[in-house]
Amino acid sequence: MVQAFNPPELWSPFGAFSMAVIQGDGHIVHLKGQISLDRSGQVVGHNDMRAQTRQVLENIRDVLAAMGGQMIDVISLVHYATDIDAFMGTGDIRKEFFTAPFPVTTTVQVERLYRPELMIEIAAIAEIPRERFRHPASDTP
Repeated sequence: MVQAFNPPELWSPFGAFSMAVIQGDGHIVHLKGQISLDRSGQVVGHNDMRAQTRQVLENIRDVLAAMGGQMIDVISLVHYATDIDAFMGTGDIRKEFFTAPFPVTTTVQVERLYRPELMIEIAAIAEIPRERFRHPASDTP
C-alpha cells in the first residue's frame, strides 16, 4: 500500500499527482518530479537554469524534511532538462545539496516541460531511516 503526501509548505498539486508517495512502512519515498515553483505556485527563475535548479532542489529538500528526511537520504534522481548544456553548468549548486555518496542520476534532455518558461524537472527517490521518519497525516484519500 502507498500513501500520498502533499506538504503544506509547497505549492498545491493541480492535477493527478502527489508531491510524494510513501511506500511500505515509510522507508522508501517517491517524490513527484519537482519544478521551480515557489509556495504560491509562481515560477522562480524564468529562463534561468541555475535559479530553477536551486528552487527545484529546495523543493525536494522541503518535501523530505516534512517527513523527517534529509538530502542524504536521496538515492536516485531523474533530471529532465530543456537545455542539457545549461544544466551541466549547475554542478556547483547540486553539490550544495548533496555530498558523497551521491545519488544515482539519470539526465535527459526534453523538448519542453508543461510550461515553456520551465527548464528543469527533477524526480527523486529517497530512503528515510526509520528512526527519523515522521509519518505525515494523509491529506489525500
